[in-house]
Amino acid sequence: MKAASVGFHCPECVREGQKSVRRPKRLTGARVGFRALPVTFSLIGVNVLVWITIVLTGGSGSRIVDLIALRFGGSCVADDGNGYFPNVSTDQICSSLQSSGAAAHWVLGVDDGAVWQLLTSAFTHVSILHLAVNMFSLYLLGSFLEPIVGRIRFLAFYLIAGLAGSALVVWAASPASSTVGASGAIFGLLGVLVVLFVRAGQSLAPLLPVLLINAAITFFGNGISWQGHVGGFIGGLVVAGIFTTLRADRKAPLQWAALGGFVLVLLALVGVRILLF
Repeated sequence: MKAASVGFHCPECVREGQKSVRRPKRLTGARVGFRALPVTFSLIGVNVLVWITIVLTGGSGSRIVDLIALRFGGSCVADDGNGYFPNVSTDQICSSLQSSGAAAHWVLGVDDGAVWQLLTSAFTHVSILHLAVNMFSLYLLGSFLEPIVGRIRFLAFYLIAGLAGSALVVWAASPASSTVGASGAIFGLLGVLVVLFVRAGQSLAPLLPVLLINAAITFFGNGISWQGHVGGFIGGLVVAGIFTTLRADRKAPLQWAALGGFVLVLLALVGVRILLF
């Protein structure tokens, strides 16, 4: 028997009562009471593991960076990673350079079919400082958001924000440029935070310093991909808007359907860019 506020209940009665009690949910539809951060720490672990692998295989000159960093157009890159051949536009021409003594190799881009780079670039860092700043930001945002939105939604927010950042990079950055870092996905989490504050009726005043500092870094920082930051932030606004608008139990399938539709829109935008290149 289980002790209760009045008398005792049998174990079967307690279990049945727990099933019939409707658990409260957050604005996004996530259940209340979740405290651990398995997704946040897993994402940090993957980013760190990729960085270690890159360091052990040559740092900025690693072929792994060539494979998973985001490039829209393929390019002919020097084997030491310290330059590229701007007038070489195809793999065949790049290969012919090797016969003349040039130490170069062709690096695939999204236009060549390397679509995985749209997501893998969000787990790629070369600089230890870049990695440390991004992972610290991910921990801070994850420790707040993951318990609120839930594991699956938090992972979806991170990945789709990263994809949105990559989509804007594909459209607005130089086709020959190489983009790495989790910043786009992290800015997406900032966008999610803004939506949650607004939908909960909270003032954005506590977030304004953070938003202004990050905006300054985005547009005035050296070597920063503003496209990834802005695209990720917009992606975060959209996905959080979907989940906070369609948050009733009966609308859960509609939430994920709308999210899938947004992913298809992002992929379609990338596809259009490829066709126009």
